[in-house]
Amino acid sequence: MTAMPRQQDPCEPSPRPQDLIDEVVVRFDAYARARAASESLFPTARTTPRQEQRAFDDLQAAVTRLRNSLR
Repeated sequence: MTAMPRQQDPCEPSPRPQDLIDEVVVRFDAYARARAASESLFPTARTTPRQEQRAFDDLQAAVTRLRNSLR
């Protein structure tokens, strides 16, 4: 049996669209930095593929939250 996706609690206020947009911008910046750092000349500044994937996943989740809020 699979669990149903959890809906937002009715008591919890929905985030403002501007807050969601700000989150997308911050997540995009983090992903862009991780992506650039993966090709760094300095070994200590490099990100791992896992860190880059995590930044991308966070960005994708933020975009999904924004998209869902506009429905």
